[in-house]
Amino acid sequence: MNQTQLEEYQNFAREKLGFEFNDIELLVTALTHRSYVNEHRQSTKAHNERLEFLGDAVLELVTSDFLYRNYDEPEGIMTAWRSALVRTESIGESGEMLGYEPLVRLSRGEKHGSSRAHAVILADCFEAVIGAIYLDQGYDTAKEFISKWILVKIDKILAEGSWRDPKSYLQELAQHNYGATPVYKVLGEEGPDHDKTFTVGVFVDKRLMGEGNGHSKQEAEGNAASEGVKAILKAQGTTHKPKASTKDPE
Repeated sequence: MNQTQLEEYQNFAREKLGFEFNDIELLVTALTHRSYVNEHRQSTKAHNERLEFLGDAVLELVTSDFLYRNYDEPEGIMTAWRSALVRTESIGESGEMLGYEPLVRLSRGEKHGSSRAHAVILADCFEAVIGAIYLDQGYDTAKEFISKWILVKIDKILAEGSWRDPKSYLQELAQHNYGATPVYKVLGEEGPDHDKTFTVGVFVDKRLMGEGNGHSKQEAEGNAASEGVKAILKAQGTTHKPKASTKDPE
């Protein structure tokens, strides 16, 4: 990679991350998929999986520390909240907002892969970027990055109840508020068999409460249930209100 190309990555760091990398190759590696290395063996040796491994650990620690210090909830609840914060969809969304997609190095085949595979790659890169920041700038900077792009989502997650299993939660809400059990119906199918997308609607007391898409009926049902939960909570003006922690943060 020539100096001009490296400067593109450094410009991204300055503009989006707020600092320059001491070793810009760390950021380049964080945004290099294994498929690119396989296609460019003569010029590229490192891909992002080791940095992803490290970044995942840092992300889990920072998120766990944040939840422990700020909420007085049982371990099981905090585990579910953490899972909601760091799930692929959440961190992939943050990656899209950061805008590093044009800098991600992929093979020609992966560039034309499915939208689902692409979302996973973006999420993996996000964790690898955390690993790169941690190595280059230290824990505090990595923590600031995670706070800005991940931890800020906690209020929305709690308000929408998206930390709970959506189908179970919807059934609980539907039975409590309407005395009815949710019914799921496939509304449509698109795409080839190897990459089919299903659209599912969830009905409560014969009323459409939400629609969801997915690459399996189960995934689409889960997404439809999430929309149904939002609809009922909005109608009832109800949210989960966590207990504030009594611990003094260090």
